[in-house]
Amino acid sequence: MLFRTRTPDSTVWKRFRSGQDGFTFTRTGDIYEAKVVANAERVVDLFYTMSELMAPAVDVYIYDARSKTSWSGQMIALPDIRDAVARLKVPLATYGGVEITLFTPEDQLTLSPQLELYIYSRSDRWVYLLNSMNLEERASLEERLWGIQSWERAPAPALSDAVAAAAERLSIKSA
Repeated sequence: MLFRTRTPDSTVWKRFRSGQDGFTFTRTGDIYEAKVVANAERVVDLFYTMSELMAPAVDVYIYDARSKTSWSGQMIALPDIRDAVARLKVPLATYGGVEITLFTPEDQLTLSPQLELYIYSRSDRWVYLLNSMNLEERASLEERLWGIQSWERAPAPALSDAVAAAAERLSIKSA
């Protein structure tokens, strides 16, 4: 019979996460900038999770690098956008190549086509939120080397169709 005397220190997500989960946080003038780098699934999930902290209505910009199509909308209800992002989580993490930006006069949250998360804000509240999500603040992040972008050589019609359908559901216009 085995007796467990204490709870193990590591959780499943800590064990299988990439070793590079972290962020930088800088200030330029009155604007704070955070850049978050982690594995694809975690970055997309962080974008979704952190979007909950935005204002109840935000402006949105979506760009599909494969189809070279962009959409933009103003004062879109945050729950509608979060629903659209939730539906796109798996194809976004799988294929990349889509930029989604949510912004207000105070904050901007951007998921880049390379699946990196950028946050621009007039306050430093995001540094505390990122730390609370077990991301490590670093002086600099390892640069990812990108050759030919994956969306330039590998079409992903399922993702492009899903992004177009999400834009239609949100009633946002082609930019």
